[in-house]
Amino acid sequence: MLATKHLLKVSMAWISIVYVVCYGGVALFPSSRPLFMKYALHTNDTLGENVMTLTTFISGLVIWNVVAVLAVWLFITLFNRIKA
Repeated sequence: MLATKHLLKVSMAWISIVYVVCYGGVALFPSSRPLFMKYALHTNDTLGENVMTLTTFISGLVIWNVVAVLAVWLFITLFNRIKA
């Protein structure tokens, strides 16, 4: 049995750290976005206007934490229900 609350807290801390590092990386090196599209997603598309504000930072942080919590919750549920 996994410690659900502990694992959710750890995942939220982890995703917050990763998000801050990625957001900072894109802020410092804006040319990294098209490179990511080309080499990681195998597509060459324009990403539009570069919008980096406090609002987009906070909303992205909240969205990614919700996504992380849902993903970890699903993992915990499956882990605890599927027996080896």
